[in-house]
Order: sequence, then C-alpha cells, then structure tokens
Amino acid sequence: MTGRPILTAEAMRAAERRAIDGGTTVEELMERAGAALAEAAYRFAGPVPALVLCGPGNNGGDGYVAARHLAQRGVEVRLAALSEPRSEAAKWARSQWAGSVEQLSESTRGEPLVIDALFGIDLKRGLEGAVAKQLSRLCDASIIKVGCDLPSGVETDTGAELSLVPTFDLTVTFGALKPAHRLYPAMHKCGRVVLADIGIEADASWHEIGQPALPALEPDENKYSRGLVSILSGQMPGAAALAAAAAAEAGAGAVRLYADTILANVPAAVVQGRKWTGDEEKAGSLLIGPGLGREEPASELLRQALNAGPPVVVDADALRLVTPEQLAQVDQPHWQLPIVTPHQGEFEHLFGKLAGSKVEQAVAAARRAQAIVVYKGADTVIADPAGQVALAPPAPAYLASAGSGDVLAGLIAAIMSRTGNSFEAACTGVWLHGRAAEIAGPQMIADDLVAAIPRAIADL
Repeated sequence: MTGRPILTAEAMRAAERRAIDGGTTVEELMERAGAALAEAAYRFAGPVPALVLCGPGNNGGDGYVAARHLAQRGVEVRLAALSEPRSEAAKWARSQWAGSVEQLSESTRGEPLVIDALFGIDLKRGLEGAVAKQLSRLCDASIIKVGCDLPSGVETDTGAELSLVPTFDLTVTFGALKPAHRLYPAMHKCGRVVLADIGIEADASWHEIGQPALPALEPDENKYSRGLVSILSGQMPGAAALAAAAAAEAGAGAVRLYADTILANVPAAVVQGRKWTGDEEKAGSLLIGPGLGREEPASELLRQALNAGPPVVVDADALRLVTPEQLAQVDQPHWQLPIVTPHQGEFEHLFGKLAGSKVEQAVAAARRAQAIVVYKGADTVIADPAGQVALAPPAPAYLASAGSGDVLAGLIAAIMSRTGNSFEAACTGVWLHGRAAEIAGPQMIADDLVAAIPRAIADL
C-alpha cells in the first residue's frame, strides 16, 4: 500500500533540480504551479473577488502566475506584494502580470478570497510581526482562505508554527506533500490539501497512508489460514476485550483472549481462556498489553510472548514493561518485526526524549528497537528501521477517547495475522481506525468504533 509521496524541503529542492537538469526551466515549473493554484482556488471558491498576497521569492512568483490565470477566467483580482521579487523566476512571473501591484500594508483591503503566496518551504523563522498581523487581518476579513504550498509561518519539515498562522480552508501544494501537511500543529491549519502534478518526479521513502487493499479470501481458506489472533491480558481484561472485538470485526479467522477473568462482554466468536501456555504455533499474531497490568507476572508473560514465534503487537501496559533492547533481540524476518504502538507518554518512557521532528524521532526509535513504531497522536507516524515512513491522513479528533487505542491494537493484530507484513499491517490498521471513527461519528465511544469496522472495510 503506497499513498501520496511526502518530501522534506531539501528533498523537494533536489527533485526540482532533477527536473531542471532534465530540461524543464524554473519558469515552466512556476507557470504550472501558479496555474494549478488558480485552478484549485477557482474550483473551490468560484468566481469571487480575490486578493493574492505575494512574497519576494518563488512562492510569490507562483502567486503572480495564479493571479494572471484567475484574471483570465474573468475573476476580479487584486495583488498585494510584500516587496519586489528577488529571484529571477519571480521577476519573470511579475513581468507577466498586467495589473497593478499594491504594497502590502495596513491599508490593504480584504476580499472574499485571499490567496497566501508570501512564503513557502524555505521559511526558517517566523513572520515579522507586522507581516503576520496583516496576513491574519486579511484572512479574518475573507470568506475563503487558500494557501500556496504551505500556510506562511509554518516550518516545512516539523509542522511547527514559527509565528501565528491563520487556519486555511484549502492548501495547494506541488509535486509532493510536505511533512507539515501531515504533522501537528500545521496539518490542522492547512484545511483540505490538494496535490498538483507539475512534472516533478517525487522519489520518496516517506508517504501518506493511502486507502489499503485487503487480501482476497481464497475458497479453501480456514480459520487458521485466514489469521488467528491471540491476545494476552491480565487482571484487567476489559481493554483486551475491546481489542479482541476489534480483531474479530476486522476479519481475523479466529481470536483467542487469555486473561485472569472470563468476560461476558466479548463476541461469542472469541474463544476465552485463563492461561496462555505459549503453544501458539498456528497464531498469525500475538497482541500483548491491553489490560495486562505491570506486575512481575506481566513482565514474564511479555518475555514469553516476544519469544513465542508469531509476530507480536506490543501496546498499552506492555509498553511500560518492554525495553528497546528486548525488542531488538526478537528473532523475526524484517517483514514481521514487532509492532509497538505508543502515544507520546509511552514513547518517551520507552525511548526517552529524542531530538528532531516527530518523524525523525519515530525513525530513530524504530532503528534502536528494530521494530515498527506506530507513534500515535493528533498526527500518527509509522516508521521502520530502514527509514520507511508513513504519515496518517487527518483523523477525527474524537478518536481521543478511552479505549480507541485498544481498538487500534486489535485492528493491527488482525491485519497482521492476515497479511504477514508488519509495516503494511500497521498502516492498514491506522487507516481503518480513522475511517471507522468517521463512520461512528463525534459522539462515539470505543464500542461504536468497533461496530463501525465492518463498514470501514466494506467501503474499500
């Protein structure tokens, strides 16, 4: 499963250089980008009066081109510039604009549509106070706000807000998504993100998680070949019951739940037992953590699970007990590495406070643990030890509720048991988790999320 490519600022510049070395001029790339920006803005907003804000660099050049294309469509366009263009391509774009150019200032009047083409992927510091103030004022005065590549004030590779950033309705980016489009907090300022093809080949090891394709069931399959999930819990198995229900609804051939207590609130198809004996030669995956507890018996059960043979998903309480060194010693082929699913607190307990962006932290952790890391949060990042990265598309905020993490763990374990590939299972589980939340709705509880899983799979 491969989604849309994601390039850092440096990687994007390298991709542009390759296109230029291949015979495409900077001006041609700018013309394509500006035309795409105008097209997307026109389709989104319609023929409403527009104000295009242009910076001094190539992002501003895209704005000049977009203004020209909107005017050619009959849109009433005004253009306000921060300063004169500085790059040669931006100067060319300015020369093609036949209208007047205002100086961006306190006297600049707003319009129903504002297009922010002030600063792009090269921004390393926040906007000057006066500029940030004018951008905010004009965005507040508008009805629809469109960003060119990224909202001005956003740091490309980390998603950090370098200064106050308005919330946009639409962001049009070129060639590839940028990390900030899928990293918090910037991702929530971008609105809908449109990716425009401008003729750049995006060779990326980072991708957005795309819609998955589950393997078809063969006529001769049985419950074991379809995928047996064993879930190892402890004295508080309610969380494990949620995970078991999710695994069953996600299409596992069979689910076994081992806990100190037999529960009544699990699907009838889930086989329950009090003691796991370690003889799971038929299991497609083991899940350990939800409801496990953190006492010595839990630590011993975790040790046994890591060495039992089937691929392991480590979640919840088990993340407080396991060490990166234990994970790195698990003897599995690279496509069946252990999967760990920490939120920020669990991540820092397991790996410490790591430097860099969330993506860089996830990759460093995956290499240290030799595991697939699903670093959960408002932005979810999945990384493997080889540096392959998948970023989740935006998911509903109401996933931040009790039990949703247990549901995700069950989903991933079920997909792992069916596909046999840890990285793909993690990506598919995260995608289905978000889709099920959209179906369940904003008042959902974890049980609603489980109930929505079959619909999320059917939608595929």
